[in-house]
Amino acid sequence: MTRSNPDGDHIAAWLAGGGLVPVSRVPGGELAAVAEAADFAVLPVGAVEWHGPHLPLGTDLILAEGFAAESATSSGAFSAGDGAASSGGGTPDEAATPAGGRPAVGPRGVLFPAVPYAACPGQTRPWPGTVAIRPEIAVGYLADVIEGIVAAGFPRLLIVNGHDANMSTVRAAMEWVSGRRTASLLLVNWFQLVTPAETVELYGPLVSRGHGGAYETSGVLGFDPGAVRLGAVDDLPPKPKLPVTHPYVLVESRPDPWQGWSGHISLADEPAGRRVRELAGTRLREVVAAWVAAPPPAPPTANPLPASEGGL
Repeated sequence: MTRSNPDGDHIAAWLAGGGLVPVSRVPGGELAAVAEAADFAVLPVGAVEWHGPHLPLGTDLILAEGFAAESATSSGAFSAGDGAASSGGGTPDEAATPAGGRPAVGPRGVLFPAVPYAACPGQTRPWPGTVAIRPEIAVGYLADVIEGIVAAGFPRLLIVNGHDANMSTVRAAMEWVSGRRTASLLLVNWFQLVTPAETVELYGPLVSRGHGGAYETSGVLGFDPGAVRLGAVDDLPPKPKLPVTHPYVLVESRPDPWQGWSGHISLADEPAGRRVRELAGTRLREVVAAWVAAPPPAPPTANPLPASEGGL
């Protein structure tokens, strides 16, 4: 795909310097060529959900869209601008230039609009502003969205998640699509990109990683500090975890103390938010680089068992 680069031509800038181009700004007649030039597509998935009086109802969307925008950057910079995500190095003329004198081309991603609504747990559904859909609807909807993106010419799809309950529904949808289409589907939850040991370094020994807690609050501060109201709540220490080191999943109707959120919000601040964004963004790009460099999968098969000699 060859294009000139007049001012304002976002696709030409993307071809020259990499980064993300929103699919909503790709003319239909250029979609096939954009898909051919792309390294991967990106789908943020979030939720509209109560996170306490201090966090916006779109917390999970802010985080999913924010980290999705950083998946193809070189420096972690992000600018919402006029709807296009930056490549992280400014315009191609401002990007880092190697010895050959030509701007380096970063990875090319195509950003799809975020999935805003999700299945939400019973722990948050009663609180105001939570918009929950049934899990079976979520799985079917996500399966259709994912398959549609793959069918549009994007066999590599990165799904950046900002809502923990999406991990099960997105995974189920991915498994369904992978049996129908040749696809490499990568699901990354931003929350897991910073380790518990690192959050202890950031916040100290008090629990920081709960729903609406200091870690998630810091994540939002890293992208949109104006959306956070740190003074709106006092700390609400969360219920202790089970005293074991083995992995487990515990779902309870209301894990008191609980107000649709819990945590030590006094530990959150903008410097911690910038550090969370830096750590998680860097690791997301590392995962994406390794994934894009890996060989593509073989097509799915409808006949996994060889026919016996003389059989049907």
